[in-house]
Amino acid sequence: MNVEFKARCNELERIRALLVKEGAEWRGKDHQADVYFNVPHGRLKLRKGKIENRLVWYERDDYAGAKQSNVGLFETEPGSSLEAILTNALGVKVVVDKQRDIYFIGNVKFHVDEVERLGSFIEVEAIDLDGTLGREYLQRQCDEYKGLLGIRDEDMIAESYSDLLLKQQKNV
Repeated sequence: MNVEFKARCNELERIRALLVKEGAEWRGKDHQADVYFNVPHGRLKLRKGKIENRLVWYERDDYAGAKQSNVGLFETEPGSSLEAILTNALGVKVVVDKQRDIYFIGNVKFHVDEVERLGSFIEVEAIDLDGTLGREYLQRQCDEYKGLLGIRDEDMIAESYSDLLLKQQKNV
């Protein structure tokens, strides 16, 4: 389980500097393509990157603010036939292309994202790998980092990048 939020952010350098000041461990910059597939419920994506490669299924409510996500992860190998199999079986819904800086402070993961066709964002995920931390603790962590990073309520994003791209495609 995790609790996460996403917000528009035009001050990525300020965010990176704050994370470093707070002692965040930088895991690297990853060029990621997230291929979203058509599924009856939740979201299913194949993340292809240099650092992270995995099949991710998740479901969560769409509202601006920190929200719980139920997540299933399966580590994959770059260049496997998995994408072709899923594309043939389910069809591709949308592809999200982004440059992502990945940081960690304890159990909290920070993504500093530049998403093609959408802009710049900060994403914060408080992660409970074994069920010992609980939703309330994860929520407090998100609230704390939202304040520390200076994220305003009006910058919070309800939807996933995939939903934002799909809306954008409909309006073209």
